[in-house]
Amino acid sequence: MASTQQLEDLTTQVRRDILRMVHKVNSGHPGGSLGCAEFLVTLYNQIMDRKEGFDMDGLGEDLFFLSNGHISPVYYSVLARAGYFPVEELNTFRLIDSRLQGHPTTHEGLPGVRIASGSLGQGLSVALGAAEAKKLNGCKHLIYSLHGDGELQEGQNWEAIMYASAKKVDNIIATVDLNGQQIDGATDDVLPMGSLKAKFEAFGWSVLTIEEGNNIDAILKGMDQAKQLTGNGKPVCVLLKTVMGNGVDFMMHTHEWHGKAPNDDQLAEGLSQNAETLGDY
Repeated sequence: MASTQQLEDLTTQVRRDILRMVHKVNSGHPGGSLGCAEFLVTLYNQIMDRKEGFDMDGLGEDLFFLSNGHISPVYYSVLARAGYFPVEELNTFRLIDSRLQGHPTTHEGLPGVRIASGSLGQGLSVALGAAEAKKLNGCKHLIYSLHGDGELQEGQNWEAIMYASAKKVDNIIATVDLNGQQIDGATDDVLPMGSLKAKFEAFGWSVLTIEEGNNIDAILKGMDQAKQLTGNGKPVCVLLKTVMGNGVDFMMHTHEWHGKAPNDDQLAEGLSQNAETLGDY
């Protein structure tokens, strides 16, 4: 079991990875990646029950599906630092013939990646299939998934949300990164969705909110509560209130850094706010 301090140190190092990866190729999505760093670090290093190694069957362990695949920098960093592949491979992010494509894919065989998620709105459908497969296989482990709030503007999500409750898929915890930002601006300005809590509940889900989605202790407490809600005939949704660009002051609270790389000076400033803790790749 990792301590809160160990998880915070790892999160700081992951933020450094994100900044350096995106800066090197002048391409990528740092804002949402930084906003989800605490959550994914905590999920992989404390919350999920994981086996050693990696296989696509995933029997005997919890599984995670990333739906908003553009936040691949944080995903790759967390996977590498959880031991799925060498940390040094982060240096190949978005390069030709790299396994670390801009959006995760499966044909390169990158350990840890279970679905290609470059096209938004599809991850929940896949996660539900995996959840039902676990039940058919008699596996008691859980399925976790992550989705952007702007991503929920796409209709396939709501077909999946309706299906999940109708079929009582109660071994899934779907987390929504509720940062209020998307590539064109604030979600409420682009296409307001009203209360996601009310919508999910109307579709028959159990819903809880983590108000401090960048606080590791709050994440641990909220996700423990979410796990306690599983197995009761309803799918579970966690609304995770995060700050886009968290940990780098000039990237926070704005959509500007959704898909923009820092220049040399901005990289140096961002790194100065996140001291090296576990060693740069």
